[in-house]
Amino acid sequence: MDVNSIIKQPISKEFDVFRDRFLDILKSDDDLLNRVLLHISKRTGKMMRPTLTMLLAKSLGEINDLTYSAALSLELLHTASLVHDDVVDESKERRGLPSVHSLFDNKVAVLVGDYLLASSLKCASESTLEIVNVISRLGKHLSEGELLQLSNISSTSFSEDVYFRVIQNKTADLFAACGQVAALSQNADKEILERYRKFGLLLGLVFQIKDDIFDYLNNVEIGKPTANDMREGKLTLPALYALNNSGDEEMKKLALRIRSLNATDEEIHQFIAWVIEQGGITYAEKKMEEICKDALSLIQDVKDAEIFHALSSFLLYCKDRTK
Repeated sequence: MDVNSIIKQPISKEFDVFRDRFLDILKSDDDLLNRVLLHISKRTGKMMRPTLTMLLAKSLGEINDLTYSAALSLELLHTASLVHDDVVDESKERRGLPSVHSLFDNKVAVLVGDYLLASSLKCASESTLEIVNVISRLGKHLSEGELLQLSNISSTSFSEDVYFRVIQNKTADLFAACGQVAALSQNADKEILERYRKFGLLLGLVFQIKDDIFDYLNNVEIGKPTANDMREGKLTLPALYALNNSGDEEMKKLALRIRSLNATDEEIHQFIAWVIEQGGITYAEKKMEEICKDALSLIQDVKDAEIFHALSSFLLYCKDRTK
Protein backbone atom coordinates (compact mmCIF):
# COMPACT_ATOMS: atom_id res chain seq x y z
CA MET A 1 0.00 0.00 0.00
CA ASP A 2 1.48 3.38 -0.97
CA VAL A 3 1.71 6.23 1.51
CA ASN A 4 -1.26 8.10 0.03
CA SER A 5 -3.46 5.03 0.48
CA ILE A 6 -2.22 4.59 4.06
CA ILE A 7 -3.06 8.21 4.85
CA LYS A 8 -6.56 8.03 3.39
CA GLN A 9 -7.42 4.48 4.51
CA PRO A 10 -9.29 5.44 7.74
CA ILE A 11 -11.46 7.96 5.85
CA SER A 12 -11.75 6.30 2.44
CA LYS A 13 -15.57 6.40 2.34
CA GLU A 14 -15.77 9.90 3.81
CA PHE A 15 -13.13 11.15 1.37
CA ASP A 16 -15.22 9.92 -1.58
CA VAL A 17 -18.23 11.80 -0.19
CA PHE A 18 -16.12 14.95 0.22
CA ARG A 19 -14.64 14.71 -3.28
CA ASP A 20 -18.08 14.27 -4.87
CA ARG A 21 -19.41 17.32 -3.01
CA PHE A 22 -16.37 19.40 -3.93
CA LEU A 23 -16.60 18.53 -7.63
CA ASP A 24 -20.34 19.31 -7.59
CA ILE A 25 -19.50 22.82 -6.40
CA LEU A 26 -17.09 23.19 -9.33
CA LYS A 27 -19.97 23.23 -11.82
CA SER A 28 -22.00 26.10 -13.24
CA ASP A 29 -24.72 26.78 -15.78
CA ASP A 30 -22.64 29.65 -17.16
CA ASP A 31 -20.55 28.34 -20.08
CA LEU A 32 -17.36 30.33 -19.47
CA LEU A 33 -17.41 29.80 -15.72
CA ASN A 34 -18.10 26.10 -16.17
CA ARG A 35 -15.13 25.74 -18.55
CA VAL A 36 -12.82 27.41 -16.05
CA LEU A 37 -14.15 25.34 -13.13
CA LEU A 38 -13.79 22.15 -15.19
CA HIS A 39 -10.15 23.07 -15.82
CA ILE A 40 -9.61 23.67 -12.09
CA SER A 41 -11.26 20.35 -11.21
CA LYS A 42 -8.61 18.54 -13.26
CA ARG A 43 -5.82 19.72 -10.96
CA THR A 44 -7.29 19.07 -7.52
CA GLY A 45 -4.26 16.98 -6.50
CA LYS A 46 -4.18 14.89 -3.34
CA MET A 47 -6.52 17.21 -1.39
CA MET A 48 -4.20 17.14 1.59
CA ARG A 49 -6.03 19.76 3.64
CA PRO A 50 -9.49 18.13 3.67
CA THR A 51 -7.77 14.80 4.27
CA LEU A 52 -6.09 16.23 7.37
CA THR A 53 -9.37 17.80 8.52
CA MET A 54 -11.27 14.54 8.23
CA LEU A 55 -8.54 12.42 9.84
CA LEU A 56 -8.36 14.70 12.87
CA ALA A 57 -12.15 14.93 13.12
CA LYS A 58 -12.51 11.15 12.92
CA SER A 59 -9.93 10.73 15.69
CA LEU A 60 -12.55 12.40 17.92
CA GLY A 61 -15.76 10.85 16.57
CA GLU A 62 -17.77 10.33 13.40
CA ILE A 63 -17.35 12.80 10.54
CA ASN A 64 -20.50 14.92 10.30
CA ASP A 65 -22.00 17.69 8.17
CA LEU A 66 -20.06 20.32 10.10
CA THR A 67 -16.82 18.55 9.22
CA TYR A 68 -17.75 18.38 5.54
CA SER A 69 -18.87 22.02 5.38
CA ALA A 70 -15.70 23.24 7.07
CA ALA A 71 -13.44 21.05 4.92
CA LEU A 72 -15.19 22.24 1.75
CA SER A 73 -14.86 25.86 2.80
CA LEU A 74 -11.13 25.51 3.48
CA GLU A 75 -10.42 23.69 0.21
CA LEU A 76 -12.37 26.28 -1.79
CA LEU A 77 -10.52 29.11 -0.04
CA HIS A 78 -7.22 27.37 -0.77
CA THR A 79 -8.19 26.88 -4.43
CA ALA A 80 -9.22 30.54 -4.75
CA SER A 81 -5.89 31.63 -3.29
CA LEU A 82 -3.99 29.49 -5.83
CA VAL A 83 -5.87 31.05 -8.75
CA HIS A 84 -5.11 34.55 -7.45
CA ASP A 85 -1.49 33.67 -6.57
CA ASP A 86 -0.82 32.53 -10.13
CA VAL A 87 -1.92 35.96 -11.35
CA VAL A 88 0.32 37.74 -8.82
CA ASP A 89 3.31 35.48 -9.55
CA GLU A 90 2.61 35.40 -13.32
CA SER A 91 2.88 31.60 -13.14
CA LYS A 92 2.20 29.82 -16.39
CA GLU A 93 1.54 26.41 -14.88
CA ARG A 94 -0.05 24.81 -11.82
CA ARG A 95 0.48 21.07 -11.19
CA GLY A 96 1.62 20.53 -14.77
CA LEU A 97 -1.43 22.19 -16.32
CA PRO A 98 -1.79 25.76 -17.62
CA SER A 99 -2.74 28.24 -14.91
CA VAL A 100 -6.20 29.80 -15.22
CA HIS A 101 -4.87 33.23 -16.15
CA SER A 102 -2.56 31.83 -18.86
CA LEU A 103 -5.29 29.67 -20.39
CA PHE A 104 -7.96 32.38 -20.19
CA ASP A 105 -6.80 35.81 -18.96
CA ASN A 106 -6.19 37.81 -15.80
CA LYS A 107 -9.73 39.20 -15.62
CA VAL A 108 -11.26 35.73 -15.79
CA ALA A 109 -8.77 34.38 -13.23
CA VAL A 110 -9.48 37.16 -10.71
CA LEU A 111 -13.25 36.83 -11.11
CA VAL A 112 -13.22 33.03 -10.86
CA GLY A 113 -11.00 33.30 -7.79
CA ASP A 114 -13.62 35.62 -6.30
CA TYR A 115 -16.34 33.13 -7.22
CA LEU A 116 -14.48 30.35 -5.41
CA LEU A 117 -14.02 32.62 -2.41
CA ALA A 118 -17.77 33.31 -2.34
CA SER A 119 -18.42 29.56 -2.58
CA SER A 120 -16.07 29.05 0.37
CA LEU A 121 -18.03 31.58 2.42
CA LYS A 122 -21.30 29.84 1.52
CA CYS A 123 -19.98 26.51 2.80
CA ALA A 124 -18.66 28.18 5.94
CA SER A 125 -22.10 29.68 6.58
CA GLU A 126 -23.48 26.14 6.81
CA SER A 127 -21.24 25.41 9.80
CA THR A 128 -20.94 27.35 13.07
CA LEU A 129 -19.88 30.87 14.03
CA GLU A 130 -16.70 29.50 15.61
CA ILE A 131 -15.75 27.76 12.36
CA VAL A 132 -16.63 30.88 10.34
CA ASN A 133 -14.29 32.89 12.59
CA VAL A 134 -11.42 30.46 11.98
CA ILE A 135 -11.91 30.61 8.21
CA SER A 136 -12.28 34.41 8.08
CA ARG A 137 -9.06 34.87 10.09
CA LEU A 138 -7.34 32.46 7.73
CA GLY A 139 -8.37 34.58 4.73
CA LYS A 140 -6.67 37.58 6.34
CA HIS A 141 -3.51 35.60 7.09
CA LEU A 142 -3.21 34.36 3.49
CA SER A 143 -3.31 37.94 2.19
CA GLU A 144 -0.93 39.18 4.89
CA GLY A 145 1.54 36.44 3.98
CA GLU A 146 1.53 37.40 0.31
CA LEU A 147 2.02 41.08 1.13
CA LEU A 148 4.81 40.33 3.62
CA GLN A 149 6.55 38.20 1.02
CA LEU A 150 6.30 40.98 -1.56
CA SER A 151 7.64 43.60 0.83
CA ASN A 152 10.47 41.30 1.95
CA ILE A 153 11.82 41.12 -1.62
CA SER A 154 13.06 44.72 -1.22
CA SER A 155 14.69 44.01 2.16
CA THR A 156 18.48 44.06 2.55
CA SER A 157 18.40 41.74 5.58
CA PHE A 158 18.21 37.95 5.55
CA SER A 159 15.81 37.21 8.40
CA GLU A 160 14.72 33.67 9.25
CA ASP A 161 12.03 35.14 11.49
CA VAL A 162 10.44 36.93 8.54
CA TYR A 163 10.71 33.75 6.46
CA PHE A 164 8.83 31.73 9.08
CA ARG A 165 6.18 34.47 9.39
CA VAL A 166 5.65 34.33 5.62
CA ILE A 167 5.33 30.56 5.40
CA GLN A 168 3.13 30.45 8.48
CA ASN A 169 0.70 32.97 7.01
CA LYS A 170 0.82 31.64 3.44
CA THR A 171 0.85 27.89 4.10
CA ALA A 172 0.99 26.64 7.66
CA ASP A 173 -2.02 28.62 8.95
CA LEU A 174 -4.20 26.79 6.43
CA PHE A 175 -3.16 23.43 7.89
CA ALA A 176 -3.60 24.87 11.39
CA ALA A 177 -7.16 25.87 10.46
CA CYS A 178 -7.79 22.26 9.38
CA GLY A 179 -6.93 21.14 12.89
CA GLN A 180 -9.12 23.81 14.47
CA VAL A 181 -12.23 23.17 12.39
CA ALA A 182 -11.82 19.40 12.81
CA ALA A 183 -11.90 19.83 16.60
CA LEU A 184 -14.74 22.37 16.46
CA SER A 185 -16.86 20.07 14.28
CA GLN A 186 -16.59 17.45 17.04
CA ASN A 187 -17.28 19.94 19.84
CA ALA A 188 -13.85 19.18 21.36
CA ASP A 189 -12.52 21.04 24.38
CA LYS A 190 -10.04 23.93 24.22
CA GLU A 191 -7.03 21.74 25.01
CA ILE A 192 -7.68 19.48 22.02
CA LEU A 193 -8.54 22.47 19.83
CA GLU A 194 -5.16 24.05 20.57
CA ARG A 195 -3.26 20.77 20.21
CA TYR A 196 -4.81 20.02 16.81
CA ARG A 197 -4.25 23.61 15.68
CA LYS A 198 -0.58 23.34 16.54
CA PHE A 199 -0.24 19.92 14.91
CA GLY A 200 -1.65 21.33 11.68
CA LEU A 201 0.61 24.37 11.94
CA LEU A 202 3.77 22.30 12.39
CA LEU A 203 2.78 19.93 9.58
CA GLY A 204 2.25 22.96 7.33
CA LEU A 205 5.68 24.36 8.19
CA VAL A 206 7.29 21.05 7.25
CA PHE A 207 5.29 20.94 4.02
CA GLN A 208 6.46 24.43 2.97
CA ILE A 209 10.11 24.00 3.97
CA LYS A 210 10.21 20.83 1.86
CA ASP A 211 8.56 22.69 -1.01
CA ASP A 212 11.23 25.38 -0.76
CA ILE A 213 14.03 22.80 -0.75
CA PHE A 214 12.85 21.53 -4.14
CA ASP A 215 13.90 24.86 -5.66
CA TYR A 216 17.56 23.93 -5.02
CA LEU A 217 17.42 20.37 -6.34
CA ASN A 218 17.95 18.94 -9.80
CA ASN A 219 14.87 18.55 -11.96
CA VAL A 220 15.07 15.13 -13.61
CA GLU A 221 13.53 16.40 -16.83
CA ILE A 222 15.69 19.49 -17.38
CA GLY A 223 18.82 18.36 -15.51
CA LYS A 224 19.32 21.49 -13.41
CA PRO A 225 17.79 23.18 -10.36
CA THR A 226 14.36 24.64 -10.98
CA ALA A 227 15.20 27.97 -9.25
CA ASN A 228 11.63 29.21 -9.71
CA ASP A 229 11.55 30.97 -6.33
CA MET A 230 14.79 32.82 -7.00
CA ARG A 231 13.63 33.94 -10.42
CA GLU A 232 10.80 35.63 -8.50
CA GLY A 233 13.25 37.20 -6.04
CA LYS A 234 12.49 34.85 -3.14
CA LEU A 235 15.22 33.65 -0.78
CA THR A 236 14.10 30.71 1.35
CA LEU A 237 15.46 28.88 4.40
CA PRO A 238 18.53 27.13 2.86
CA ALA A 239 19.76 30.41 1.36
CA LEU A 240 19.05 32.40 4.52
CA TYR A 241 21.06 29.95 6.61
CA ALA A 242 24.03 30.11 4.21
CA LEU A 243 23.94 33.91 4.05
CA ASN A 244 23.69 34.34 7.83
CA ASN A 245 26.47 31.85 8.57
CA SER A 246 29.01 32.92 5.99
CA GLY A 247 31.17 36.01 5.69
CA ASP A 248 31.03 35.89 1.90
CA GLU A 249 30.16 39.47 0.99
CA GLU A 250 30.12 38.73 -2.74
CA MET A 251 27.41 36.11 -2.27
CA LYS A 252 25.41 38.56 -0.14
CA LYS A 253 25.61 41.07 -2.98
CA LEU A 254 24.50 38.37 -5.41
CA ALA A 255 21.60 37.47 -3.10
CA LEU A 256 20.43 41.10 -3.21
CA ARG A 257 20.67 41.06 -7.02
CA ILE A 258 18.51 37.91 -7.01
CA ARG A 259 15.96 39.70 -4.84
CA SER A 260 15.91 42.70 -7.20
CA LEU A 261 15.49 40.36 -10.21
CA ASN A 262 18.81 41.49 -11.70
CA ALA A 263 20.67 38.16 -11.52
CA THR A 264 21.23 35.96 -14.57
CA ASP A 265 20.28 32.28 -14.65
CA GLU A 266 23.99 31.43 -14.52
CA GLU A 267 24.41 33.54 -11.37
CA ILE A 268 21.36 31.95 -9.77
CA HIS A 269 22.70 28.46 -10.38
CA GLN A 270 26.09 29.55 -9.04
CA PHE A 271 24.33 30.81 -5.91
CA ILE A 272 22.38 27.55 -5.51
CA ALA A 273 25.59 25.52 -5.69
CA TRP A 274 27.12 27.77 -3.01
CA VAL A 275 24.07 27.42 -0.73
CA ILE A 276 24.27 23.63 -0.97
CA GLU A 277 28.02 23.72 -0.31
CA GLN A 278 27.43 25.88 2.78
CA GLY A 279 25.04 23.29 4.25
CA GLY A 280 21.80 25.16 3.56
CA ILE A 281 19.85 22.04 2.54
CA THR A 282 21.21 20.04 5.49
CA TYR A 283 20.14 22.83 7.87
CA ALA A 284 16.60 22.97 6.41
CA GLU A 285 16.28 19.17 6.65
CA LYS A 286 17.38 19.30 10.29
CA LYS A 287 14.73 21.95 10.95
CA MET A 288 12.08 19.67 9.47
CA GLU A 289 13.22 16.79 11.69
CA GLU A 290 12.91 18.97 14.79
CA ILE A 291 9.46 20.21 13.81
CA CYS A 292 8.28 16.65 13.04
CA LYS A 293 9.36 15.51 16.50
CA ASP A 294 7.34 18.30 18.12
CA ALA A 295 4.33 17.55 15.90
CA LEU A 296 4.33 13.81 16.68
CA SER A 297 4.23 14.56 20.41
CA LEU A 298 0.89 16.33 19.87
CA ILE A 299 -0.96 13.26 18.55
CA GLN A 300 0.24 10.66 21.04
CA ASP A 301 -3.22 10.63 22.66
CA VAL A 302 -4.97 9.50 19.45
CA LYS A 303 -6.45 6.15 20.49
CA ASP A 304 -7.32 4.73 17.06
CA ALA A 305 -4.13 3.02 15.87
CA GLU A 306 -5.07 3.26 12.19
CA ILE A 307 -5.72 7.01 12.41
CA PHE A 308 -2.53 7.59 14.42
CA HIS A 309 -0.58 5.68 11.74
CA ALA A 310 -2.25 7.74 9.02
CA LEU A 311 -1.48 11.06 10.77
CA SER A 312 2.15 10.13 11.47
CA SER A 313 2.51 8.91 7.88
CA PHE A 314 1.01 12.19 6.68
CA LEU A 315 3.62 14.15 8.63
CA LEU A 316 6.52 12.01 7.42
CA TYR A 317 5.21 12.22 3.86
CA CYS A 318 5.42 16.02 4.04
CA LYS A 319 9.06 15.71 5.13
CA ASP A 320 10.17 12.93 2.77
CA ARG A 321 8.11 13.54 -0.38
CA THR A 322 9.97 13.80 -3.69
CA LYS A 323 7.61 16.15 -5.50
